Amino acid sequence: MKKNTLLALLLTTLSAVSLTAVAGGNIEAGKAAAEKAACFSCHGKDYNSPIDPSYPKLAGQHKDYIAHALKAYQHGADAPNGRGNAIMGAQAKALSNADIENIAAYLNSLPGSIVMRK
Repeated sequence: MKKNTLLALLLTTLSAVSLTAVAGGNIEAGKAAAEKAACFSCHGKDYNSPIDPSYPKLAGQHKDYIAHALKAYQHGADAPNGRGNAIMGAQAKALSNADIENIAAYLNSLPGSIVMRK
């Protein structure tokens, strides 16, 4: 009986760890997805020097923010909490939820010059 309980506890713990790893995003997969989507063409090769000063710097940005922004672009300007931008809308629509989480993890892992003010 104790062995079965221990085995069940171990399997539950391993499942939780696996789900946490997936939910956190995969940095290497995110790098590949960002390159495939050519995010660097507007946001800069280092994702910290965009081609236009009105475009955001993405390197070091919070994962939650990036994921939320990409999902908002997928929904479009007419949706609640949506965002409207023809280029970003088209780019984001091609991404799966896993792509979004992975890209967010990758961009968050990069050194950036984002300054947080209180």
